[in-house]
Order: sequence, then structure tokens, then C-alpha cells
Amino acid sequence: MAKALLGYVGGSDPRVLAEMRRLQQRVQDLESELIRMQAENDALSAAARHHGDSLLDSIDVPQGEPALT
Repeated sequence: MAKALLGYVGGSDPRVLAEMRRLQQRVQDLESELIRMQAENDALSAAARHHGDSLLDSIDVPQGEPALT
């Protein structure tokens, strides 16, 4: 599979070459999307850590609920 994506396939069939280029572009697109989503996740995690304490403090619970057994 890796060899096909890198262009080490035999012959010069235009359909195979076009499919290979399409797959290479798809891999690049997915890698870019992964990097974007990781950055977004990191930002959301940092925001949750920053605002997590204030969110819990804003919830008014006079007494804890008993656990169900």
C-alpha cells in the first residue's frame, strides 16, 4: 500500500496514476484536518481547565445527593 501511494507501481496506466494522485491528495487533506482538529482540541482542553473551577463553583448544590445502592 505504501509503495503504491509513493508511486512505485509498475506501468504507466493513466487511471492508476490518477488514482495514486487522488489518494496522495486525500492523505494530505486528512493529515491537515488531523492537525487542525488536534489544535482545536488542545485549545478547548485548555479553556476547559481554565474555566472548569469557576463552572463548578457556580453550581449551587446545598447538599450532596445520596448514592444509589
